Amino acid sequence: MSRLDSFIRRLEAQRACLAHGVALAATVPGPIFELGLGNGRTYDHLRELCPDREIFVFERRVAAHPECVPDQDHLFLGSLDETLPAALGRFAGQVALVHSDLGSGNPSVDRAVSAMVAAHLGRLLAAGGVVMADLDVTFPEAERLALPDGVPPGRYFLYRKN
Repeated sequence: MSRLDSFIRRLEAQRACLAHGVALAATVPGPIFELGLGNGRTYDHLRELCPDREIFVFERRVAAHPECVPDQDHLFLGSLDETLPAALGRFAGQVALVHSDLGSGNPSVDRAVSAMVAAHLGRLLAAGGVVMADLDVTFPEAERLALPDGVPPGRYFLYRKN
């Protein structure tokens, strides 16, 4: 498969998982966390899917399209291993939905990032909260959910907090 085809399939899977995850978390009150802003595409898409929810973004440094950057009150700027634990004091047990797009393609880096994110998800999420991630971020309270039709296993991961 060409890199272009792989990229297109990744974006199609991401869009399907975002829609599915938003539907699964529709009755769970609380904000959304976007871990990794990148160029702002998924943040922008979440704003469209969830116009009545607050969305908080975690990013090392902003390099997104200017129209896809949250205001300062909704942006945690800095290293995720510092900003995510810092958010616990304000958001513990309140987050309805987490979208994490942090994969680097480097297996050792991705394992470390997965473990760090997974260590905080159980304390951040509300009961019934949903996680959509490009990396396996299984955490103790996680129930792995089926992916939407057409999304191959391992392309994305979906969880609900029990």
